[in-house]
Amino acid sequence: MRSTKLIAILCGSVLASVPVLAQGPEYSKQEVSVQALGSFVKSTWENGIEQKASNSGGVLASYRYFFTQKNGVEVNYAFSTSTQSYNSFGVDSHSNEVSAAYVFRMPLKHFTPFVLAGAGGLVFSPKDFVSASTQARAAFVYGGGADFNISSRVFVRAEYRGLVYNSPTYDLSALNGADRVTHRAEPSIGLGYRF
Repeated sequence: MRSTKLIAILCGSVLASVPVLAQGPEYSKQEVSVQALGSFVKSTWENGIEQKASNSGGVLASYRYFFTQKNGVEVNYAFSTSTQSYNSFGVDSHSNEVSAAYVFRMPLKHFTPFVLAGAGGLVFSPKDFVSASTQARAAFVYGGGADFNISSRVFVRAEYRGLVYNSPTYDLSALNGADRVTHRAEPSIGLGYRF
């Protein structure tokens, strides 16, 4: 009789612990990635002045933290160089980008598609133009992409990010009033790690 009770208690304990084990997170809460990016700025016209930027490349580093399997946040830093042009007048500059965004993902067996939306800033620093000043611009950030699993921890990230912001004028008197809302497309690809 005692052995029957003991077996019943053991079986009951095992069955009671199954739901607890099933509730543990099956996902990684944190991710880091480094990606090569392309930077493509939309050309705009206003008052007879065309504003555009040269196509260029750069690097994007990201950190993501997930509160649940599908919902998280990310912070990003990107660096690129380009020439910002207003008609025939151009300023070579470095662009530093910092942003934060909400991320929604759908983890699947071999890949994880995601979308994101957030805000950030771009800092344009002229390289060789003495009278031009460094200038910061607020930006709206949106995008999407997918992580393709190489292993349970390592993945390849293919992503598209778009930034909407006011173009820089570097506080140059010749460009007063020449700033306008523009769009930067940033496709990127790189490697990431989950932990």
